[in-house]
Amino acid sequence: MMACHLIKSPTANSINHWISRTCQIVIARAFADDLLSKGGPIEVLRNRIAKGELVEDDYQMKITENLQTVFERVHKYEPEKPGFFSKFIGKGKRRKKPPKGLYLYGAVGGGKTMLMDLFYDCCQVDKKQRVHFHSFMLDVHSKIHEVKKGMKRDYSSTKLQPFDPIPPVADMITERAWLLCFDEFQVTDVADAMILKRLFTCLFENGMTVVATSNRSPDDLYKNGLQRGNFLPFIQVLKDHSIVQSLDSGIDYRLRAGSGKERTYFIKGEDDDDAVDKVFKYLCSMENDIVRPKILSIKGRNVSFKKTCGQVIDSTFDELCDRPLGASDYLELSQAFHTIIIRDVPQLNLKLKSQARRFITLIDTLYDNRVRVVVSAVAPHNRLFLPEEDTEYTDEKRMLMDDLAIAGGSVSEY
Repeated sequence: MMACHLIKSPTANSINHWISRTCQIVIARAFADDLLSKGGPIEVLRNRIAKGELVEDDYQMKITENLQTVFERVHKYEPEKPGFFSKFIGKGKRRKKPPKGLYLYGAVGGGKTMLMDLFYDCCQVDKKQRVHFHSFMLDVHSKIHEVKKGMKRDYSSTKLQPFDPIPPVADMITERAWLLCFDEFQVTDVADAMILKRLFTCLFENGMTVVATSNRSPDDLYKNGLQRGNFLPFIQVLKDHSIVQSLDSGIDYRLRAGSGKERTYFIKGEDDDDAVDKVFKYLCSMENDIVRPKILSIKGRNVSFKKTCGQVIDSTFDELCDRPLGASDYLELSQAFHTIIIRDVPQLNLKLKSQARRFITLIDTLYDNRVRVVVSAVAPHNRLFLPEEDTEYTDEKRMLMDDLAIAGGSVSEY
């Protein structure tokens, strides 16, 4: 009966549907070809250089050439949509491979995020997403929790009932977007490290293309991390689906941006004691609120802050980094406030490794979400981390030092 249904003669309606669908595909491809004829990342970059918005940088241009290649391949690609019978008769069938993405790594301030954003804005793809990697993994763990809650078990059976929540989570992600652009791709959490191979294998099988920026090469991801042997297969999966390229011009464009009249970094003992107070008072005058404490509800927890005014918070290093806060808390902060003042930042060392790790995560999150940060510290920004002489380095210490790109016994600019 099924065979007869599959080979029956096409009706007028089915022919019309096929013609309509074919016309849609032709029009879509013509639109994509028109976009390609107008350029892409390379042309946009050249235009911005010509307008004086950016300076010419040969290193950035080489990266953009690879982004142009990804851009052109993406606009000629559409992931296969599994049909109703695919799960029964499609097993073992090789799917169309997605275009290779780009994994871009290098020192901070070289323009990695700017280039990725330029590529993202050029891509006329409906199902695309640009996200900070921390935020993405928080969402993944939330989805895993949802899937597990909805799983039905047969409690009358004594047999093992293994269940892998990763494939349905991967399906949920690719249903929303098949082009993912990650900023700050970095693995520091063992829970993330243990699921990345399974997750990204499923994502790539679903037709995902990934473009990512990172401060470290794929081989250095999760370096000295717990159970890293279980993480290593993911590195090869990432390499197999990405062009890996380094942006190492030796230039930090953040420092070239000009200091301007607005100061955001103050050093205790060198600047006036009330300098930060004046900044807070001025910012408060722009808010339609009074100075008061505020409590944020984050994933069922109440996190309190002593001094806020509207979307401005006047906090301390201890308040933000000496409490058990993490990426999800800092992400919530970035949504609640447009300006965050951080007072009394100490000179960090390996004895304050947990606080230093939180500080790194905090600054990364605020930077990615375009939150203005005002800092009062005991040392200049380029002397804020000072590792002490220590002959014993634990795995946790090595991970922190790797993230700061320092060797044992050396002093690094942080």
